Amino acid sequence: MEYKGSSVYDQNEFFTTYLKRRNRKESPNHSIEEPVFNELLGKVIGKNILDLGCGDGRFGQELVNRGCAWYLGVDDSANMMKVAKANLEGVNGDVIRSSLEDWEYREEAFDLVISRLVFHYIKDLQNVLHKIQRTLRAGGRLVFSVQHPVLTSSMKSAGKEGKRSDWIVDDYFKTGKRTEPWIQHHVVKYHRTFEDYFYLLQQTGFRVTDVREGKPSSHLLEEAEYERRTRIPLFLMFACEKRGS
Repeated sequence: MEYKGSSVYDQNEFFTTYLKRRNRKESPNHSIEEPVFNELLGKVIGKNILDLGCGDGRFGQELVNRGCAWYLGVDDSANMMKVAKANLEGVNGDVIRSSLEDWEYREEAFDLVISRLVFHYIKDLQNVLHKIQRTLRAGGRLVFSVQHPVLTSSMKSAGKEGKRSDWIVDDYFKTGKRTEPWIQHHVVKYHRTFEDYFYLLQQTGFRVTDVREGKPSSHLLEEAEYERRTRIPLFLMFACEKRGS
């Protein structure tokens, strides 16, 4: 069975295993993606923030603690919503259950829209980017991360167990649907090239101000893991501004 969007996170066994992996200290999300993502975000004090695919709400809790004026997370997983509501209880923020495609984006409501490792699950990303552009205020910014296209291009390495020492990159320019074996389930993702992301942003009214590939830092990883992580990029991150503002 294939799982699309966030539906796989409502499989309880998968969800439990995922949270353990995601929140472990040595997770690449923490040691590689998150430090670079925070650098792209900069200061969030006084900003209204929309988090698309907010997951368990831990990052939202952090943003509130860092001084954002208002935080709103959107996610379509019932399991994620339950945990996120608990993590955000009593803070100046909220979460809503909805798919990113179906949610009603209020016009010019947010200063900053963020999304961490979600857009590669979305088939019609252009439509979602149009909605994000409309919901940003003048001068608003979009910062997001995705799995790097060298990873989503081919799933030939995805089924290997243990720590990989090499990765197969194939069918890079054949964009579209991929089905990845992940935590004993099959999850649908959508492969796009680096160029695809760049031109989608241009076509939907954004100016790209920064691009990062999550270069590992030796002081955040043990030596052997650092050497392994310098072999291939895991993440692709964009910082953008609403054009014409």
